[in-house]
Amino acid sequence: MTNDAARLALRPVLSLAPATAPTENFQNETLRPILKMQHELLLGLFRFALAKRKINLLQVPVKDRFARIKEVVTRDKHLRGMLFGLVIGQFTAAEFEFFLAHDEDANRRITNLLVERLHSVDWRV
Repeated sequence: MTNDAARLALRPVLSLAPATAPTENFQNETLRPILKMQHELLLGLFRFALAKRKINLLQVPVKDRFARIKEVVTRDKHLRGMLFGLVIGQFTAAEFEFFLAHDEDANRRITNLLVERLHSVDWRV
C-alpha cells in the first residue's frame, strides 16, 4: 500500500452533495474528511493556545464567540501554521499539488472550516 493510499484509507467517508467547482470538490472530498479525522488534535491544539494566551471562551458572550475564535485563528500566525500543518500533513501528493495551484482559495476554505469546527464545540466541557 502506498503512502497516499494509506492516508486515504484512514479518512472517514462523508456523504455530501456533489460539488461542481474543483475547489468545492476539494473542500468536500479532502478538507472535510481530514478535519473530521484530525478533530481531537485540532481541538487540543486550539485549547492549548487559548490557555497559553489566558483566553476563556466561556467568558466571551455566545454571540461574540464565533468572531473571537476567528480572530484567534487568523491573527495568531504561529497557531494558524500549526493548525494548517495538521491538515496539510494529511494531503496526498495529488491533493498537495492541487492545494499549491489553488492556495488562496484553499487557505480561505481551510480557515473557514477550522473556525466553524472550533465554534461548534461545546466549550463547557
